[in-house]
Amino acid sequence: MADSQAPVADPGLHAGPTAAYAGITTAAVDRIIAAAKQLLSETGVVFSPGTEADALLTAAGCQIVGDGIVRMPVDVIDRALARSAKSCTLWNRNGTKAIKIDDKHTWFFPGMTNIAIFDLETGEPRPSNRADLAMITRLADGLPNIDGVCISCKDVSRIDQYGEIDEFVCMIENTTKPLEYLCEHASSLKAVIDISAALRHGHANLRAKPYFLQIITPLPLKFADTHIEQIIMAARAGIPVSVGTLPIGGASTPITLAGGIAHSLATDFAAMVLAQQASPGAFCIGSSDVCFMEPASGAIGSFSQTSIADLAMCQIRRSMGIPSLTGIAGATNARRFNQDAVWELSSNMMQTFYSRPATCDYLGSLDQGLTYSAHALLFCDDVAGLLRRMWEGFEVNDDQLALGLANELGPAGNFLGQKHTAENCRSQVWNSRYFGANMPRSNSGATDASLFERIDQDLKQRLKAPPAADLPQEIVNQINAILSEYEGVN
Repeated sequence: MADSQAPVADPGLHAGPTAAYAGITTAAVDRIIAAAKQLLSETGVVFSPGTEADALLTAAGCQIVGDGIVRMPVDVIDRALARSAKSCTLWNRNGTKAIKIDDKHTWFFPGMTNIAIFDLETGEPRPSNRADLAMITRLADGLPNIDGVCISCKDVSRIDQYGEIDEFVCMIENTTKPLEYLCEHASSLKAVIDISAALRHGHANLRAKPYFLQIITPLPLKFADTHIEQIIMAARAGIPVSVGTLPIGGASTPITLAGGIAHSLATDFAAMVLAQQASPGAFCIGSSDVCFMEPASGAIGSFSQTSIADLAMCQIRRSMGIPSLTGIAGATNARRFNQDAVWELSSNMMQTFYSRPATCDYLGSLDQGLTYSAHALLFCDDVAGLLRRMWEGFEVNDDQLALGLANELGPAGNFLGQKHTAENCRSQVWNSRYFGANMPRSNSGATDASLFERIDQDLKQRLKAPPAADLPQEIVNQINAILSEYEGVN
C-alpha cells in the first residue's frame, strides 16, 4: 500500500523555519535547574546499596550518608552533564538506515507495555499476547510516520524472564525499524544486547551501529539494583539509554508544577552522573515525564498541569542541548477509542508542534497505558504527518510572495488559472488518510463513513500487507540459543 505522506529529505526534523515554544522565562529555567542540583546536593538520591554504584559514585566525589542516600555536589553534576553525549544514532535491523536522536528531531514510536488490547474482532479489551505484539509491530512497520517500534503490548501469558526477552525477539521478527526496549531484569538487557550483537555480527559492530534504545524507569530519586545495573551495562556496551521516572505530583513528588519538574529533573541528573562514571561520553539522557494526581480521584490526570509541565521540561532540556525523550502525545486516559480519546490525542499531538520532544513513545496507548488500540495508532500516525508538514514551515521569497503576479492581475485579479497556482497548490497540503481539504472527508460527500469506520477500513487493508523479511537462519539459531538459556527462569 502506498504511503499517503510524500517522503522528505529529513522527515524527523523539527528545527527549521518554525520555532519551538518557550513557555517559561529563561530565569525560571535556570532556577529549576539550580533547584534540581540543590536537591541532589542537599537532600540526596537513593541508590540501592551494595552495587557497583557505591564505588563509582564515591570515586566521582559523591558522599554516601547511609541507607543508600547519596549526595552529589554541584560540580560533580556539572561535570557529568558536560561529559554526556547529547545525541546518538539508532540504526534499523539491516544497519542501512538510521534516525538521529537529538534536540532537533522528533520521532514517533507505538507503545508502551500495555497489558491489554482491544480485540479486532469483538472490539472488547482482553489480555494481550505475543500475537498481538507481532500484529502491532507489523502494522507499525508499514506506517509512514512511525519511525521505530517499542513494546506496544505485553505477552501477559509469559510474565517470566523468557517472555520479557522474547518480546524483543518478537519485534525483531516483525519490523526492520529501530527499536526501543525496557525490561525488569538486568540480565534480560544482557540477553538483548547479545541478541543484537548476533544480528550485527559482533559487539563492536553493535556499538558502531546501535539497534535499540534502552528505557529505564526508576522511582523519583530512587534507583533499585536493576536500574543501576542496566545503566552501567548499557553505557559500557554503547547502547543509548533513556532514564526517566514517572512521578505522580502530590504523591511521589510535590503537586506543584515547579516542585514536580525539579524532582523529575534531579532524578534525570542522578542517572546521568552514574552513567558518566561508568563510561564517560555515554549517551544516557534523563527523560522523566511529569504527571500529577487528580485531586478528586487520586488518579493520574490534570491535563492542563501535565501539558504545561511537558512543555516546560522540553524547554529546559533544549536549553541544555539535551534531547527530551518525554513525548506523551500518543496516549490518552480515555478507556476506548472514542470522541474523548480523539480530543485528548489531538490536543496532545498538536502540543508536540510547540514542545518538540525527541521521541513520542506512547502512540496507541489508552486507559492510562493499560490497553492498546490499533485504531488509535493509525490516527496518531496520520496526525504525525500533519505535524511534520507544519514543521517544514514555508519560504518567504519573491516567487512565494508573488507580488509581480499580483501587480499583473490587479487588485480584483483571479489567480485560479495561473501557472503559479498550479505549481504551488500542493506545496503545503497535508495528505491525510482520514481527513481532507474540506475536513472531515465526509463533508465532501465522498463517504458517509465515520472517522472510526474510515480508520477501520484502512486498518483491515494494512493488516493484509506482507510481513518484514525473515531473518537469516544463522541469526535465528543464535537468537534461539540465547533464548533457551532463560526457559523456565522467573
